[in-house]
Amino acid sequence: MVIFRALGPLEVIVEGETIDLGGLRQQAVLARLLVAGGRAVPIGILIDELWPGEPPVQALSTIQGYVSRLRRVLEPHRAPRQEAGVLVSAPPGYALRARPEDVDCWWFGHLVKVDHGGDPAETLDRMESALALWRGPALAAFQDLPWAQAEAHRLDELRLLAVERRADAAVRLGRTGPLIPDLEAHASAHPLREEAWRLLALALYRAGRRGDALGALHRAREVLREELGLDPGPALQRLQQDILAQAPHLGCALPAPATSSAPAPAPAPEPAPDLETHAPLRVLIADDQGLVRIGLKVILASEPGLELAGEAENGEQAIALTMATRPDVVLMDIQMPRLDGLAAARRILTSGAPTKVIMMTTFGTDENLYAALRAGVSGFMLKTSPPEQLIAAIRAAVAGDALLDPAVTTHLIAAFAGRSDRGVPQGLSDSDVDLIKLIARGFTNRRIAMTLGVPEREIAHEITGLLRRLELVDRAQLVVLAYENGLISPGSAGT
Repeated sequence: MVIFRALGPLEVIVEGETIDLGGLRQQAVLARLLVAGGRAVPIGILIDELWPGEPPVQALSTIQGYVSRLRRVLEPHRAPRQEAGVLVSAPPGYALRARPEDVDCWWFGHLVKVDHGGDPAETLDRMESALALWRGPALAAFQDLPWAQAEAHRLDELRLLAVERRADAAVRLGRTGPLIPDLEAHASAHPLREEAWRLLALALYRAGRRGDALGALHRAREVLREELGLDPGPALQRLQQDILAQAPHLGCALPAPATSSAPAPAPAPEPAPDLETHAPLRVLIADDQGLVRIGLKVILASEPGLELAGEAENGEQAIALTMATRPDVVLMDIQMPRLDGLAAARRILTSGAPTKVIMMTTFGTDENLYAALRAGVSGFMLKTSPPEQLIAAIRAAVAGDALLDPAVTTHLIAAFAGRSDRGVPQGLSDSDVDLIKLIARGFTNRRIAMTLGVPEREIAHEITGLLRRLELVDRAQLVVLAYENGLISPGSAGT
């Protein structure tokens, strides 16, 4: 049995013993495969991501040496010519094979994602188990590498969600007293999370500290206005009104579990989504470099629910194939012969075809990023981005979200630094402006819904209506609008 631990210092336990994983770059190979979640990582991507910018001449043989040494320590009893079973060859690269419960970061994500907030006692147990897996910052040893930064940020967001779900379950069970110090620290450390303030105020109120509960909500309002220029969302506003009115439902915790030895009937589990009953997302690849197309096809083939709709070598082919095949998403190289990617993207996006375009580039320049967003693309990705980030961009585009590679967002900030023109575009309400500000900060529909305390479906409907009124193609154009009109300052773009 092999146990992998990435939620803290990278560790691997083989047959009960912690093994020596070698030097930091050799460890980075293993960490990158862990981040891929069992999917294959092409060796070209491994090279680019281990040596960003200038890989050494012998990078390929160096990677092969790292893999060989890792295989020896991961499977010490494997015969010399026996095929590896843990770190496996998956042309044109490698993949890690392990049970989800044997990889702490995989199992943590599973525990958080399968919880739907039904039975609070079950949620409390599940979140306790998930949070107990953490031993320190995730992937801290590799934080100079962009893929590790992105994954660490994703895991930390899930951890904050788990903390809040655990607190919500405890409040619903009436266990408020011991929670208050932890919630105080959580809200202070993450003051823009409205759910943190809601839980703290509710716990204080149920502990008989009505004045402190109102004080917490007052602090939340001050922080949100100062940092975001926004008022608290409907959830915090309703809670404040209920506390002032001493609404009876605020003091009603769920009754303690029955002491009878007979187990209470479990709630019927929500049916798991059947991937086979949903049509796969069809992706068209447009890039003049054959190796890039091969790598992208490998990524699509490794991800359930995605399929290749076709491939083009230039902009004219991309337009023709898009009109013929009507894919869900086009992955478009920004520079191609005969007709460049930007021109092709504009033609596709103004043709009326229900197709999203994600622009790809080797180097994200201010001019290219600005032009792509003005055209209405749904994403702007570096070709060296991790496969899972590209997959996330595809799914985000189809869902109506826009995704920008974290490695290129700084170009957008720089492009608008020092602009003096300010003003709200005519015809926009205060709620429209608030929504545009959140979109410009990179918030997804789900995160906007959580921030404003409204259903995610309502947010999607509001964004669709906003785009229609402004005669824009995609939400990415709202990002440009926000910067051009000074609705968001360059210094506050990060989230």
